[in-house]
Amino acid sequence: MSDPTKPSLDVNRKYVRLVEKRPDGLVEFEFSISDPELYVEMLLPEAAYEEFCKTNRVILLEGSRPESEDGSDWDWNLHEATHQRFR
Repeated sequence: MSDPTKPSLDVNRKYVRLVEKRPDGLVEFEFSISDPELYVEMLLPEAAYEEFCKTNRVILLEGSRPESEDGSDWDWNLHEATHQRFR
């Protein structure tokens, strides 16, 4: 029996948020399953990225990742760390 207090987990819903198409031919993106707020950062060559999205039938998320509500210093990703945060 399922617990009604726990949110449902739908492993068939997969999300991709495009971060950057880099000059070296790699595509930087965030991939999540069920919950777009919990993601992994990935890099793939552009053709592999397109195939990855097609194979996983992802939902493309528009825009950049929303800012955290608490403004925590710990809320950053690798793209931000290498391009702006620690320069």
